Amino acid sequence: MKTTLKRFGIAIPKELLERFDKYIKEKKYKNRSEAIRDLIRAEFVKKSWQQNKEVVGVISIVYNHHKRELLDKIVDLQHNYQHLIIASQHIHLTHESCLEVILTRGKAKSIQELKDKLAAIKGVTHSTLSITSIV
Repeated sequence: MKTTLKRFGIAIPKELLERFDKYIKEKKYKNRSEAIRDLIRAEFVKKSWQQNKEVVGVISIVYNHHKRELLDKIVDLQHNYQHLIIASQHIHLTHESCLEVILTRGKAKSIQELKDKLAAIKGVTHSTLSITSIV
């Protein structure tokens, strides 16, 4: 499917444009148009999450696998949210630490709730949630 591009002009203060051009250079964009498209998409992703639409997320947790009963709690919680979980991957980082990456799809608030519950388990040392919308 070919995308039709539309051109339009915008006016912004010189100082803001200078900051934007610096941002473009730092992020290695080829031009302003690519950067503007990404910023607009990011706002639509944010709006999808705020409106509790169906979205996709990646939850990452790092935990100490020597912590007693921790893995059982993590697995039990994932089973309670299996309707959201597409897949998960377990990675051994060190002798003590493991990384669990959980791919999710569902309502934004439910995915956030799962992430928060995983993060609150004693022994989980770090957690993140990366979000995107379904286009």
